[in-house]
Amino acid sequence: MRLRTVFCLAVAGIVALPAVGRSDSEPSIADEPAAVETSVAGAAARLQAQLEEPALADLVAEALHRNPGIAAAQARARSAAERVAHVRSLPDPVLNLGVFVLTPETRTGSQLVSLGLMQGLPWFGKLALKEQAALLAATALEADVEAERLGLVTEIRRLVHEIRFLDRYREITESFGSHLSQHEEIARARYSTGVGQGQGVVKLQAAITRLDRQLLDIASRRVSLVSRLNSLRDREASAVFVMGEVRGVEEVTGGLEELTSEALEARPEMAASRARIAAAETLVALAEKGRRPDFTVGLTYTLVDPRDDPAGRLQPPAGNGDDILGIQGGVTLPVRRQRITAGIDEARESLTAAREGQRLVATTIRGAVADLVQQLPLSWQQIHLSRDVLTIQAEEALESAQAGYVAGTLNALDLLDAEHVLFEAHTAVARSTADYLIALAKLEGAVGMPLRDVTHREGPTS
Repeated sequence: MRLRTVFCLAVAGIVALPAVGRSDSEPSIADEPAAVETSVAGAAARLQAQLEEPALADLVAEALHRNPGIAAAQARARSAAERVAHVRSLPDPVLNLGVFVLTPETRTGSQLVSLGLMQGLPWFGKLALKEQAALLAATALEADVEAERLGLVTEIRRLVHEIRFLDRYREITESFGSHLSQHEEIARARYSTGVGQGQGVVKLQAAITRLDRQLLDIASRRVSLVSRLNSLRDREASAVFVMGEVRGVEEVTGGLEELTSEALEARPEMAASRARIAAAETLVALAEKGRRPDFTVGLTYTLVDPRDDPAGRLQPPAGNGDDILGIQGGVTLPVRRQRITAGIDEARESLTAAREGQRLVATTIRGAVADLVQQLPLSWQQIHLSRDVLTIQAEEALESAQAGYVAGTLNALDLLDAEHVLFEAHTAVARSTADYLIALAKLEGAVGMPLRDVTHREGPTS
């Protein structure tokens, strides 16, 4: 009975082995992925917080909360995080039961049933490396989630500015059409009295027709943009929302070197690539440990029936009917060198791919920042030229044309040309303003933080 007690206690001890197969003296990187995640956490939140327009901020918040792409990315990250507990655990113990059909007879009795419990033990450090690789993989996916959020904030801002431009473009077009309709009525009246020319009336009517077609095109483009925006916030394509008006536009500047440096630090894609490189390095170390054997330890317990034969009853042997308790151990033989070498080579190639992936991410970020840094001041110059030069000149030209038309020195075609120049100037102001705001949104998305934060920290640069 004492042997049975010992066996039961040993079984309980094996089953209750720690889930994590590493000793306290082995290194742990449980804190390292958290540090990587903290470095990128809130990249999208920082941009969201600096949005001064409540309508746009609410729209971005709704999209971040409801977007199915982000929800899927978050589920993948959670799934990877759950894998950590799986890979750091010892394999399940194996319980064996053997019943002797032809019971072996021994000096102390017949062996009836054999029980065995086996536990696999990986080589020292293997489970710790598996845990480390899983943690880093989960960290990379968390950074991917933040990258998705950052891209969504940028895309929402771009769509909003495009829709606002179309709304402003429609207002300008309708105003232009209203002016042309007034001029057309005056031209018809003058033509009917023999003062004006019929050609001017026809030209004005044709211009009004083109504007009507242009308004239909604006409406069609707006429907497409609104549908795209609604899909990002998981709403019906025809869902309506209030955009609000564009507030004053201010020039924001930043040096290429400072912005590129900030982007390489703040962008979650860089954090994801760093985590993937670290995970690949860990897998290389794990593959190299494939040259080391794994172990198996266990216990065997055999139930023995006491001797019931005449000799056994007459003179029972010592230990008659005592059960048998044994200890087992095993070791794997890593003799398949070709398989082990191939595994190491595979892990090293994965590490090379991760490093090249980081280089590609960095190159892409540098290129995007450099392009947008050059576009931003050009867009600002377009605003200045259209608003402060072309519009003023077009307004003066229109006033002169109207005066000449009233005086009879200019005809309706001259007035139409002047109106069209002003229409083009107003359109250029709206388009350049939208382009500037879109370039600013893209640049802040490329950097991973508001430009005002960078310029406030580094100081304005020209």
